[in-house]
Amino acid sequence: MSNRDTYRYHIKRGNEILHRGITNDLDRRHAEHKQTYDSEVRIVKVGPIVSRDSALRWEREGGRRI
Repeated sequence: MSNRDTYRYHIKRGNEILHRGITNDLDRRHAEHKQTYDSEVRIVKVGPIVSRDSALRWEREGGRRI
């Protein structure tokens, strides 16, 4: 069984999704995205923590399935 250590997330400004991604460290990734976009963006965790393989499938599918 694979370790569940990966978060799926959206970077949002208001209700707009600017980016979908996966990470094992939400705080670090949020700080990186704030530098890329601006300080107004927020990170929203999508669903429960999952395995890396599952997260990669979700990302490849465009973040449609939760």
